[in-house]
Amino acid sequence: MRLFLREHLSLLIFTLFEFLAVLMVFWFDGYNHPLTAIYALLLGLFIFAGYLVFRYFTHRGFYERLSHPVDSLAESVHRHESSPLPAALSELMETQYRQYQNMLQNWERKNEDYLTFMNQWVHQMKTPLSVIEMVTQDEEDERMISISEESDRLRRGLEMVLYVARLDTFEQDFSVEDVNLKQITSEAVHEHKRYFIRSHVYPEVLVDESMSVRTDAKWMRFILEQLLSNAIKYSAGSGQKVTLTAKADGRAVILEIQDRGVGIPKADLPRVFRPFYTGENGRRFKESTGMGLYLVKEVISRLNHQIELESAEGQGTRVRIRFPYAL
Repeated sequence: MRLFLREHLSLLIFTLFEFLAVLMVFWFDGYNHPLTAIYALLLGLFIFAGYLVFRYFTHRGFYERLSHPVDSLAESVHRHESSPLPAALSELMETQYRQYQNMLQNWERKNEDYLTFMNQWVHQMKTPLSVIEMVTQDEEDERMISISEESDRLRRGLEMVLYVARLDTFEQDFSVEDVNLKQITSEAVHEHKRYFIRSHVYPEVLVDESMSVRTDAKWMRFILEQLLSNAIKYSAGSGQKVTLTAKADGRAVILEIQDRGVGIPKADLPRVFRPFYTGENGRRFKESTGMGLYLVKEVISRLNHQIELESAEGQGTRVRIRFPYAL
């Protein structure tokens, strides 16, 4: 109703001025029967009001659609109007909606093709990478050790690409179950054992063997590997430990990963979970992509867990993952 009145306000004012102009013409022409003039004015206003009432009831659905937001785009077009203007607008919106659906379907197909290609490409790259790792596994030659180090970096990069591609279909690719925290942290540490050795950093797992949490084992392993990779990278050459501990907090379980590396500058802390943000440490350590912590944050949120990060420059970084209602 309010939108209808706002739209016809100018027409109402114009009509009133028009009636007034007609009366003035008759007045200046010598017509001096004011009651007849008033009657004519009221009759005109009555007819005009009847027109407004008729137009309101024939366009009421149209104005209600414009006045109230809809829950979905489809809801705004699947209505039929009898009046010419609302009907034409509905037809236009239906045409645009069909075009939008076609564009969206084309985009979805292209995106699915892209994800399929990325998954296949990553798996294809893993085969020659595995051969390289087998060849260099027990070699003591310095060149072979260097190749082994680079192959580790390639594997971590490929894993990140694979998980980024899977993130859009996360809901179809996770399964919540009881996961032994000691086992999954030990597996993540074992996966990085050569990286630990090369970087002269030592893992320390202080997790009770009986402690378990409700989570997705595959995605949680990815999270732990990303956090351990960061901890090792920014502690390299220090000879310090990277400590993994777990404790109960009511019904929740808190897993903590602490390193004693370079730490994160205070100015960078509010932005560490942003995509592609590398910060000051990222410019010092050339391997940083700025995607690790962003992916960790995204997966943690989708698993309905929580993450906290504390750090002090020169003192190291502490990351806490909270599993609510784990016990």
